[in-house]
Amino acid sequence: MKLFYREFGKTNTEILIILHGLYGSSDNWLSLGKQFSENYRVIIPDLRNHGQSPHNDTHSFPAMTEDIHELFTSLKIEKANLLGHSMGGKLAMFFTSEYPDFVERLIVADISPRAYSDEKDAPNAHFHKALMENLLSVDISKFDDYAAAEEALSEAISDKRLRQFMMKNLRKTDKGMEWQINLPVLKNQLSAIMEGLYPEDFNSMKIKTPSLFLRGEQSDYIPLSDFNLIQHIFPNSRILTVPNAGHWLHAEQPDFVFRNVEYFLTTD
Repeated sequence: MKLFYREFGKTNTEILIILHGLYGSSDNWLSLGKQFSENYRVIIPDLRNHGQSPHNDTHSFPAMTEDIHELFTSLKIEKANLLGHSMGGKLAMFFTSEYPDFVERLIVADISPRAYSDEKDAPNAHFHKALMENLLSVDISKFDDYAAAEEALSEAISDKRLRQFMMKNLRKTDKGMEWQINLPVLKNQLSAIMEGLYPEDFNSMKIKTPSLFLRGEQSDYIPLSDFNLIQHIFPNSRILTVPNAGHWLHAEQPDFVFRNVEYFLTTD
């Protein structure tokens, strides 16, 4: 699949590709992307079923891995640094597993390699399912301006910050508002989005790419119990806790994230 992407920086510098999370788009990384572009050629795609990229009935990590491989091929990129947040971080891990020679360094923001589908993660899966069902319950095409759409969505999403984040996926058309994200498919493919790497696949073959895992201090996506798993699959990795940050750590502590990613990319 040919993905929409944004690009910043000079073409003759080292490359940094940034992969957004679920419900996100390249827009979410514009500020940090432009900061990184002072020293890197920065490429930020919209993943399938998000932003301005095509919609498709399949939303799995193997399919998205091939999307990113096509991006590398079409842009004639032989090697790049890869930074991914949440779903984008899981995709970055899958891509590095499949195409290790394409990845110089890997940065994973607040997501573990494991699957998030067992009992202890049920609340997480239930949250996303309920959120998508609530969004789909509102006929957004009835509205032709953002204020009216937000008022309607306020009944479905009481959390103002979450509601406004989701509204970044709304766009005006001549037939009213519509979602840029493919909500029906994302809901249907939620179990695939919760998938992870299998530890037994890495008993003998490790991912040796230099890797940095960032975890939000106030987030439960990378608990301490996952540290051994990360080291098992990524032996050449380090884990850094971002203070006073939840799951959206790049939005909550952008300076800390920028400084530490920049340090990781420039230090042996």
